[in-house]
Amino acid sequence: MRAFWKQTTSALSWSEVEQVVQSAIGPAGLMQFASFDHGQYLNKEWGAKGPRVVRLVAGNPLIMKEMARHVHDAGSYAPVTLLIDERPDGVHLSYDRMASFLAPYGSEEALKVARALDEKVEALLKEAAG
Repeated sequence: MRAFWKQTTSALSWSEVEQVVQSAIGPAGLMQFASFDHGQYLNKEWGAKGPRVVRLVAGNPLIMKEMARHVHDAGSYAPVTLLIDERPDGVHLSYDRMASFLAPYGSEEALKVARALDEKVEALLKEAAG
């Protein structure tokens, strides 16, 4: 991520930024910005029987820019958070849809981009779930 931020910050043109982002995203059109092992805290209390819980922060700066073009507050919600957690009945995948965050702003243009992002994320989650 440090190299990514350095490259995007030092880019001299928008096309350079796009190239950096395109080289960083995966086949789903998204990239991982961060991951947090929340389960480690549960395991400190519960030991090895504690559930595994991981929060991933993922997105695509080019998609965020398109949403923020219409609704600046989109930057408060992107990149998105995915939660993968073990429960007694199996592994759960959680994601709050970007379209639901942006709907109150009333911008159909931003919602169109948000819905396309939701489709990418949901396809990725379905693929991960097998």
